[in-house]
Amino acid sequence: MGMSVTISAATEQDAEQIFRLQYLCFQPEAALYGNYRIDPLVQTLDSVREEVARDCVFVARLGEEVVGSVRGSVTEDGAASIGKLCVHPRLQGHGIGARLLRAAESALADQHGATRFRLHTGHRSEGHLRLYRKVGYETVGTSQGADGIPMIVLEKPAGTYAATA
Repeated sequence: MGMSVTISAATEQDAEQIFRLQYLCFQPEAALYGNYRIDPLVQTLDSVREEVARDCVFVARLGEEVVGSVRGSVTEDGAASIGKLCVHPRLQGHGIGARLLRAAESALADQHGATRFRLHTGHRSEGHLRLYRKVGYETVGTSQGADGIPMIVLEKPAGTYAATA
């Protein structure tokens, strides 16, 4: 009998696993852009710990192993900024990313008053764009990441939560 993946709020004890998972998951993104200085790869463990303590952070667990993560916080304009969504490569394509998005969106709207959700992804990240569009996000603009990578900005109103993919 196999274990089920569960989604829950991250705890301080999850920070190191989130840090390692993020480093693993964002390697293909770095390769796609030929830039290994993207934020998820240069972020420090202390910074991840600070985000877990401060922001709305959810993890996907398979037993005791953290196999997915997402972070969000509400910005001054009432939008929730969602980022660093990642799922372990061996478990991608099974709806875990959509479940993590749903958990973050629900908490950000219900507990933090977010009126809409906003996220950014690299302009060449077709898999990410497919997922985000599938769960209701629409392109609202472009920006440039601090690392110089052109980003697509996507949004959707609060209340239109992600369905399990």
